[in-house]
Amino acid sequence: MEILYLLIPLGLLVLGVAIWGFIWAVKSGQFDDMEGPAHRILMDDDDIRIPHRKPPQSEDKL
Repeated sequence: MEILYLLIPLGLLVLGVAIWGFIWAVKSGQFDDMEGPAHRILMDDDDIRIPHRKPPQSEDKL
């Protein structure tokens, strides 16, 4: 019975941390894009993500 004096405040503390973590995640935008990851699997991985740079052209070409 005496352990309840420890477990109830400890449980409330854990609940408070979980609620704080959820509120932080919502405010920081963790749940904004719900469809992006679902559509990302359909995208082709062969696409080049970084465009190639053209080599600089020298002005002294004849």
